[in-house]
Formats: sequence, C-alpha cells, structure tokens
Amino acid sequence: MESLCLRPAQFPLHKPKHHRIEIRTPQKTELATKKKHVTIRATASKSTAEISLKPSISHSRETPLHSSSSASSYSLKKLSADSLQYESGFLGAVPNREEMESGDGVINAMGYLTNILSSKVFSFKLRGAYNMMVKLPKEQLERGVICSSAGNHAQGVALAAQRLGCNAVIAMPVTTPEIKWKSVKRLGATVVLLGDSYDEAQAYAKQRAVEEGRTFIPPFDDPDVIMGQGTVGMEIVRQMQGPLHAIFVPVGGGGLIAGIAAYVKRVSPEVKVIGVEPFDANAMALSLHHGQRIMLDQVGGFADGVAVKVVGEETFRLCKELVDGVVLVSRDAICASIKDMFEEKRSILEPAGALALAGAEAYCKYYGLKDENIVAITSGANMNFDRLRLVTELADVGRQREAVLATFMPEEPGSFKKFCEQVGPMNITEFNVGVHTVSELNAMVERMKSSQLRTINLTDNDLVKDHLRHLMGGRSQVPHELLCRFVFPERPGALMKFLDAFSPRWNISLFHYRGQGETGANVLVGIQVAQEEMDEFLGQARSLRYEFAVETSNNAFKFLMH
Repeated sequence: MESLCLRPAQFPLHKPKHHRIEIRTPQKTELATKKKHVTIRATASKSTAEISLKPSISHSRETPLHSSSSASSYSLKKLSADSLQYESGFLGAVPNREEMESGDGVINAMGYLTNILSSKVFSFKLRGAYNMMVKLPKEQLERGVICSSAGNHAQGVALAAQRLGCNAVIAMPVTTPEIKWKSVKRLGATVVLLGDSYDEAQAYAKQRAVEEGRTFIPPFDDPDVIMGQGTVGMEIVRQMQGPLHAIFVPVGGGGLIAGIAAYVKRVSPEVKVIGVEPFDANAMALSLHHGQRIMLDQVGGFADGVAVKVVGEETFRLCKELVDGVVLVSRDAICASIKDMFEEKRSILEPAGALALAGAEAYCKYYGLKDENIVAITSGANMNFDRLRLVTELADVGRQREAVLATFMPEEPGSFKKFCEQVGPMNITEFNVGVHTVSELNAMVERMKSSQLRTINLTDNDLVKDHLRHLMGGRSQVPHELLCRFVFPERPGALMKFLDAFSPRWNISLFHYRGQGETGANVLVGIQVAQEEMDEFLGQARSLRYEFAVETSNNAFKFLMH
C-alpha cells in the first residue's frame, strides 16, 4: 500500500510557494518538490482492477446514484442541494450536540469500538461486506447473499462470497460500464443487469432476497458494514506517528465516515473527523444542518461514487453524534486534486476518490493551517477514460491557474489587438486566460474596463464551462426559447426516448451533447415552449425521469447568446 503523506509545512499554507511532499512506500521514501496550494497527507488506493488482500489504509465504498431507498426514505423532507451552500474549505454543517436526545448513543458507539477492534477483515473493497458476511450463520450463507451495486460494493460482496464459499447475486443497473460488471462476474458472482437506476436494481435485489431466502448485503447502512469500514480509522491511528489534526473522509451514504468516527472519537477524541461532499451532492451536510435526514431532490453525478440522495439511518445517527462537520467542494476543485495526485504519484483517482483530498486542501487554505498533520482518504480509482477530457479542462480552473472571461469588443478595426494588449503577459489558452494569481486577474479585468472593453468573469459558471464556451458564434433570438440541461443515461435508446417525449410537440432549437463517461451525458437543449405550455412541458420532463434543470435565467446565457 502506498500513502501520500503530509509533512508539517514551514510556511503559511494560504500563501504557498513550494513545499515538500514525502511519498512513503513500504520499501523506500522519496522526496518531491512541487508548486501547490497546500500540503496534504492522503491514503492512496490501488486501481479498481487490483483486488488485494494485503493490509491497506485505502478504502473504496459503494454509494449509489440514487437514494439508499429504505421504505421510509420516501417520506423524508426533500430539499435542493442549493439550499445549503457555503464557502469551499469552511467547516460547516456542525452538529448541534446540545439538541441531541439523551440515550445510549455513547454506549452504542463504544460497542462499535470493541467490534472494530475485534474485526478480522481484509483491506480494499472488502471491509464492510466481508465483516457482515463473515458473521452470518452457516445456514444463511448456504442460502446465498444478494446486493445491489454499480461498482465497488459489488466487487466486495463477490470477493467475500468467493472467500466464504457461498453463492452471490449482484443486481446492477443496465447503465453499469462493462468493465465493472465483468470484474464482478470474474469473481464468481451471478450478475443481473436491469433498470436504468440504482433504485430499480435495489428493489429487485430486495424482492429476490425475500423470494429466495438470501441475505441482502447493504452498501453502508448496517452496523456490521460500518464496523468493517471503521477498521480504516483503526489503521490510520495505529500507523500515524505524531499528533493528528484531522481526517478528511469522502461522504456518500455515510458508512465510511461513521465507521472511522466511531473508532477515532473513542481512541483519539481530539482528532477532527471531517466529511467532504460536492456542492451538488451534500445530503449529509443538509441532514446535519437540519438535525434530521434530508433527501435531495436531485443529486449531482460527477462524483458518482458519492452521489447519494439520502444518507443511511444508522450512519446519520453516528455522524450526528461524532463527526465534526462537513466541507463542501466544487467540481473544479475535485478535478484539480485528480491532477495533483497524477502529477505526484502517477495514479489516477476517480472524482469520489479525490473528494477528500480536495476538501483537505480547501480546508487548509481557508483556515491558513500550518504545522499540522492531515489525513485524506482517497477512496477509489474507477476513472472512466471518457471523463478524463472534462477533468483536464477543469483542473487548472480548480487551482485558479486558468480563468474563463467574456469580453465584449466593438466591431471596429484594431479592437482585437487592443484586447490582446490589455491581457499583457498572461497566457491565452482557447481564449481562456491562464492566470497566476487572483490579483493579476483582477488587475487585467480593470485594464479591460478602463479601455472600454467590458469583461465578465465566468470562471464559476458551469453552464459556460460545459457548453457555452463551445457554442460561441454569434447571438440569436429564438421566440419562446427555453434552455434546459438534461443528464442522459449512457445506454442505447436514451436519445430517442427524449425525442419521443418532446418532438414533434415542441421545436428543438439547440442541442449540445457532452459525454461524461458512466455518469451520463450532460446535454444542453433549447426548446420553443410558449408560456401557457410551460406546465405541460415540465410535467413531460419530469415523467421522462432524466435529471434536468432550467437554465433560461442564467446570466451567462443572456450575455453570450442573446
């Protein structure tokens, strides 16, 4: 197992120049010098294709694209991810311990501690699934197990079944990449592909479990699964030399962070356990903020490994009692951390795998943290090759090395030359400006304004970065044009299903398709819908069951296309 280790910095981390990163392996220690924003220690996972039984701090956990889907989930309060947003790096969603009901929570947490200490589980994707399955009575194992999964949990259950000599059935959505379900099949499990979403696969798995007497193995919301994942915290504490400020954990359903917190907070209560979520997949932050489990109305799928609409009941109970808060990060920051890990280790993390690293860096920068040890869990490397293009586009934006600006130039001789003169020595890539510091960018924008060149900073506008930057070619005025972003599932027939829903009822005036690998395609669509037809259109869009958002009021669209 390899780990990228933080060494206490000798300078303020919010104004970095260079730092030293120590990369430790069991055989040797290397030193590297690199420009970065912060100094981070991260536990690094191996690739998905490797299923190792050697001890490791790294962990990959399964988190479905949709809700954990217990029957009670559908009665939960439903909110938008946008309803709770705060600056990246800020430690928010801090649980209110004073409002917690008195009871046996601490006793239960101590029970978790003793069970984690006595767990005999393997590393990598096996921890939670194996810890639950190894405790099943022999007669239950003989009847077999079943689970629903789109990746990591499936491999864990399949491998645990192989080791324990029992039969396993894995239900996976038809949108699951071939490389994933074939990996599960090679481990000896029976793979059933059905449904477009995790919810459909899970409903099938639970029904078949009842019909055949199989044991359903949940991905996160089960005490034995949580205890198995808690061994990650045990290994960190045992292997860590010197004081530890915080452990940053990627959060999906909450199993990994709940297990780590259950151990660490009983053994080393001074160590902070901090969750990290994407801005558009912040189910745990919302739940901790409101003091109850909240279901997201829509969940962002870029970091698909943590794209969960609602966290688990038991995981939330533990997190409410033990976790210190949640840091939120952007898609750009995640991409930047993927690039950082590649440049340091030549390892390619998936978005969810780089999530905690991005959160740790944002936290250190926000609080100016120095002379502290930090651990960030890098939890997966299921990177789809198709998604690397998007990561490459956004990584420099995430590190504020590139900015996306819109400048309005008069149609007169010399205006473009005048524009280039005001840019100065900065590098222009695809006519996005490569910048060195925020102050340099601000100074350039002011020079533009003083030269009567109106300039708008669109670096934080996802609509621009995903679509409009590729559509520049003049303005248009289309009557009653409604602009929407849809997420198309990556499967045959997805486009025709969309067209059957809207055409020929409404005219499609714009269609821009950007594939993002297994998470689906990000599609910008312009449709001519009269105001009196809006309710009909929205009803049809919802019945399609593709995630969508209306972007007509996006200022960037108004500036650039109208």
